[in-house]
Amino acid sequence: MAKVEFSKRTNLIEQAVYKFNLQDIPESNLYREIFPYKEIPKVTFNHRHVPMFVPEEIWITDTTFRDGQQSRSPYKVDQIVRIYDYLHELDNDSGLIRQTEFFIYSQGDREAVGKCLSREYLYPEVTTWIRAKKEDFKLVKEMGIKETGILVPCSDYHIFKKLHLTRKQAVELYISIVKLALENGIIPRCHFEDITRADFYGFVVPFANELMKLSREAKIPIKIRACDTLGLGVSYPGAALPRCVQGIIYGLRHYAEVPSEWLEWHGHNDFYKVVTNSTTAWLYGASSVNTSLLGIGERTGNCPLEAMVIEYVQLRGTIRNMKLEVITEIANYYEKELKYRIPSQTPFVGKNFNRTRAGIHADGILKDEEIYNIFDTEKILNKPVLVTVGSHSGLAGIAFWINKYFKLEGERKISKKDPRVLKIKECIDQEYATGRVTSFSDEELKSFTRMHIPELFEELKIKSNENGSDKSDSYIIKSNSLLEK
Repeated sequence: MAKVEFSKRTNLIEQAVYKFNLQDIPESNLYREIFPYKEIPKVTFNHRHVPMFVPEEIWITDTTFRDGQQSRSPYKVDQIVRIYDYLHELDNDSGLIRQTEFFIYSQGDREAVGKCLSREYLYPEVTTWIRAKKEDFKLVKEMGIKETGILVPCSDYHIFKKLHLTRKQAVELYISIVKLALENGIIPRCHFEDITRADFYGFVVPFANELMKLSREAKIPIKIRACDTLGLGVSYPGAALPRCVQGIIYGLRHYAEVPSEWLEWHGHNDFYKVVTNSTTAWLYGASSVNTSLLGIGERTGNCPLEAMVIEYVQLRGTIRNMKLEVITEIANYYEKELKYRIPSQTPFVGKNFNRTRAGIHADGILKDEEIYNIFDTEKILNKPVLVTVGSHSGLAGIAFWINKYFKLEGERKISKKDPRVLKIKECIDQEYATGRVTSFSDEELKSFTRMHIPELFEELKIKSNENGSDKSDSYIIKSNSLLEK
């Protein structure tokens, strides 16, 4: 008869958790029926469902300076420090952006870590990342870091084919470095690389059990980062391991008894599932999800930090103390200072994410921007809703652009039925009739507006003079070449 005991985790009498033993098999298990390689991977189902369990606290960690540097030119020291400052400003002592991790192999990396540590910010905490090697750990110890990630690959693809070890040898290697950390009072965060192709009950759970045993003996947390290295995780109800996100999180909590606050999800976007998988990890018991700014990372990238900030607000109904407008400042910094091109339609940070080109949408926004805007993007992100005027914008699009650009509110708003708007539309239609295919820039639209509604520029000039500005000529907009003709 199975042993029963009262569980403090669920407050129910349960059967004792079955203890899985390491299966030290002679040949690798590559799950070829799921990952045939010459074909697209398969999603399999066993129709087993695990309970949703949202931790009392959930938060975000950042890998901008580690995984985020693996797909771009290395950041300069001053750039790292500035971005670190931005992370701190965005978090604003809320504790939501709890940690950020760094490489420490180059002198530049170590200099950046030192400068960030000197800021003495509570959040995000500075942590590091190393391979399971003694010489790597020596660097961590010398820098006085309180927590470090340790790479511990757990699929047979890595253990057999990359490391050329057996499962038993891999566990022994990993444990030796974890023990070094514990002996020096450093919290180890074990990165279970490629967990979505790993033998979950034959390797992952037995290894996690060993780590939890060590943690209890040392009275020091040992964290586990479940790494979906190739973005293979799925969150479909009833999906089977090794690809099932909720199954992985539940299994680590239930069979290895890893506390939620020690459990983290790290995803990639190879199959367009990175945000959903990260949110699923939260919903099924991981307190932490790992992200990078703008999703920049290896191959298709990591989970975007800004996406999970918005996910958090949707799940919890509060921004806590965060300053969400800093997300826009970060995006501007990447584009202007780092010369990084953010795809224009990227949610929350792309220049066109809340911009409409369709005339029917512009008409709705002209009546009430809430009709076609996801939330008050101007108030929350300091990104006002915009309209691009093109061949399909219609009168509504032109009127909206004028009202937004000149900040016309209430009775001062110009209607799409205003005959002056019709005159501007005639100018635009004439261009498209003669072969134009591109949309109109703000400068061109200002030229048309100055031609047909010149009083708006007089108002701007008066306001400028009232504010003590001597740049009155800055509002004199030159006609473009078409008008000069």
